[in-house]
Amino acid sequence: MSSPIIPLPASRPLQHLVAAHRIFLALQSANWGAVALGLLSWREGGIVLILNLLAMIGLVLCPRCRLLGPNVAQLPAEAAATGAVALTFDDGPDPAVTPHVLDILDRYGARASFFCVGERALRHPELIHEILRRGHTIENHSHRHAAGFAGFGAAALLADILAAQQALSDIGGRAPRYFRAPMGFRSPLLAEALRRLDLTHVAWTRRGYDRLLRDPRRIVRRLTRNLAVGDILLLHDSDGRIGGAPVVLEALPLLLEQLAAQGLHAIALPDGLAEAAAEPIQQPHWHR
Repeated sequence: MSSPIIPLPASRPLQHLVAAHRIFLALQSANWGAVALGLLSWREGGIVLILNLLAMIGLVLCPRCRLLGPNVAQLPAEAAATGAVALTFDDGPDPAVTPHVLDILDRYGARASFFCVGERALRHPELIHEILRRGHTIENHSHRHAAGFAGFGAAALLADILAAQQALSDIGGRAPRYFRAPMGFRSPLLAEALRRLDLTHVAWTRRGYDRLLRDPRRIVRRLTRNLAVGDILLLHDSDGRIGGAPVVLEALPLLLEQLAAQGLHAIALPDGLAEAAAEPIQQPHWHR
């Protein structure tokens, strides 16, 4: 069993809350100050509040931008130089899907990173062991995969991520290095929780929408359209189907064949992504 994970001490909020959250609070303070001074009417103040909230929601729904804190959406140059793309799977482990995904990866000599849900890992520890035995990596995808994760307060965010970190560390014998928010929705408070747990947030360059689309070829087209070295690809190794076999099991071989045809190969997330996340903030990008 791994040693307990002890969060770093909390930092001073005004130093470490991300810029977007500080701006939101400052604008709201100025807005209601203007209302109190009679510079704006209550109606005008309400409109500003709504617009401000919509802007914040827009940032939460932007999985690849860095305005909510360090965020990796592409591999560093040294990994890309080898012709690599990163293959990642979310929401497992799932006994109906994960073993078949592992068999397909073995067949094509591919490696991947599995962003696992803590509660599911505790129910199926043998799958965590098998993922690691076959040369892949285990990363943190929260403990409960709660639909309202992005709305958690600071303490609840930290507790949920820490619970998953401890569960995955205890089962696998190694602490995950990377975190991905459920559905990619990030709270403005998430960056501080990840800093305290020494985790780097990883988004994606492109996703297949394999939990929504039923046509495996359409999924592969989404993943490979304008595909470039260094891209991070997102699929799921959980059974979210409504009838029939999980579509990822049909899409994955097609994807790996397409990668080989383009002279690319799939890898797990490498070390060094923390440095990539620390690069200067770029213009926000909406997911493809």
